[in-house]
Amino acid sequence: MCGVVASFSAAPRELAPQLRAALASIAHRGPDGEGLARLLGGRAWLGHRRLALVDVEGGAQPIANEDESVFAVVNGEIYDDTRLRRELEAKGHVFRTRSDSEVLVHLYEEHGDACIEQVRGELAFVLFDLRRERVLAGRDRFGIKPLYWALVGERLCVASELKALIALGLPPRWDPVSVRHAVAHQYLPPSRSLVAGAHALPPGHVLSARLGAAPTLRRYHELEPRGDELAVAELAVAEPAVADLVRAAREVRAHLEDAVRLRLRSDVPVGAYLSGGLDSTAVVALAARERPGLRAFGVSFARAPWDERASAEASARALGVDFEAVRVAQRDLIDDLEDAVRFAEGLAINGQLVAKHRLAKAARAAGIVAVLTGEGADEAYLGYPHLRLDHYGAASERACDGITRGVMIPRGDATLPLDEVRRVMGFVPSFVAAKAGFGATLAGLLAPEARAVGGEDDPFRALFAELSPPAGSPVERAAWLWTRLALGGYIVRTLGDGTEMAASIEGRPPFLDHVLFEHAWSLPVSVRLDASGREKAALRDAMRDVVPAPVCARPKQPFLAPPVLVDQFDDARALLLDAVAHAPFFDARAVRGWIDALAGAPEEERAAADPVWTTLTTAGLLGRTLGLGSTSFGLGARVGALEEALDA
Repeated sequence: MCGVVASFSAAPRELAPQLRAALASIAHRGPDGEGLARLLGGRAWLGHRRLALVDVEGGAQPIANEDESVFAVVNGEIYDDTRLRRELEAKGHVFRTRSDSEVLVHLYEEHGDACIEQVRGELAFVLFDLRRERVLAGRDRFGIKPLYWALVGERLCVASELKALIALGLPPRWDPVSVRHAVAHQYLPPSRSLVAGAHALPPGHVLSARLGAAPTLRRYHELEPRGDELAVAELAVAEPAVADLVRAAREVRAHLEDAVRLRLRSDVPVGAYLSGGLDSTAVVALAARERPGLRAFGVSFARAPWDERASAEASARALGVDFEAVRVAQRDLIDDLEDAVRFAEGLAINGQLVAKHRLAKAARAAGIVAVLTGEGADEAYLGYPHLRLDHYGAASERACDGITRGVMIPRGDATLPLDEVRRVMGFVPSFVAAKAGFGATLAGLLAPEARAVGGEDDPFRALFAELSPPAGSPVERAAWLWTRLALGGYIVRTLGDGTEMAASIEGRPPFLDHVLFEHAWSLPVSVRLDASGREKAALRDAMRDVVPAPVCARPKQPFLAPPVLVDQFDDARALLLDAVAHAPFFDARAVRGWIDALAGAPEEERAAADPVWTTLTTAGLLGRTLGLGSTSFGLGARVGALEEALDA
């Protein structure tokens, strides 16, 4: 894991101080070295902060091909580089290092813009072709590594984090349209950020531009569900043949073993996160077989049922793995929130952000530089409670779903303006209804001018203008939408990369290996959500001989922190009221009234306020840490360089 920055312009510019400042702003991403290349007399600049995991001595960047006509900076890992290196050397390419990143410049020589399509791994990169005076930037299929771009004057700037774009000269202002999306349904469309003029390169996309010309975007990868068209009732009772179940489990196991083995490759210590649930336990079980002495780390909360320490410790004992429980108290969820937001650069809906932040710091303090994680299993094998609800119906709800009610599972039967969702998707996914439910509370706290953004425009209409749902059963379509929004924009960016890189540690999620994931989505729904009501059935069957039996039988419990009860902590109230001053789209008086009204409310209602409190507070903290000022809340904010790029 590393950090990249770049600037490109038609005319030479002396930008060394700006590039150095941008690199300094993301120094946490790469404590092991810094590199800066000035090309074409200052028309192109590439900068890199390095976290050294492979070829520690020789893998410094920017990195170039044999004749130095192609330069690149890369963040992430290419896991099949040994095979690719052999193939490229057979074609006459000469390598200078053992670094997996060097493969990319030679792949570009062979395959041009399709170079990223040849690799197995997770990465974001910026490449410059001196002969063609052309920029190419790309992001992995699931957005595991972040990448943002902006037009700053006549310059095209690219960076791993928003703070680096601001250091390169982008004015720090809130994007009002993105704010409306965040309020309405928590997640942003994949191309947007909360900073005006800063665009996220969507997962599975490349950006290209000649010096001085407008950039264009091309999608190279799309998630393709199997497309089961049976009615929900038919899918719920479908009985696959025994031979199909056995074959599916065997294939799932082989793919996961391969993905784990690849992600253990490193010249520095690798550990793993362990929650005690199926996903992380499966990864740890297979990793421990490959690497004896593997160390695992997990969060311990002060309250049940959120605390999974006992299950994690039992799994670690059964697997013979050394385990460290990282204690996270309720006060930590308040005291550490500002630091977590500063690195994560996003809004959060729960103290899970702080917990992941502390977890990464503990792993790094123990000498671990890369961790295997369980993200992606629930998207691949349909494990979330809200997907169960979409597939099986209300009868499928379980006791553990209580901790997700109002966050992933709708709270109550409130009538919400979701007609556009129903029109496009054919139904309203449970998670969308849940997000819109607490979004309605947030909308009531907006300042009058912020409510007027876009007039009567429906944020979901703008969302689906960018995202076109594929064919398939309701649960497949719900999983697709969740993967495009929650996984790419929040789980792997804010909770994953944002907390891991704060501690200079690389997260490696085997379940987001694209070969594994595409196989999972080729399986029938009935193999993943079976007729007996088991979620992730194929994965459970695949791992039954290596994962402890209680874990294999345990229902899914999403990783969430216990709710902060604002009225019990004066510091929580003070933090919110201080922070919200830096989120000018919220009405401070309305927010104060909302807090006051919680004082006499039942505990269930106060607990249900946690996602609202966390969203409000993290919005203000983000505004403060990035120095975001007010911007126009008018319709003109919709039009910008991104729309032009997408049209092109």
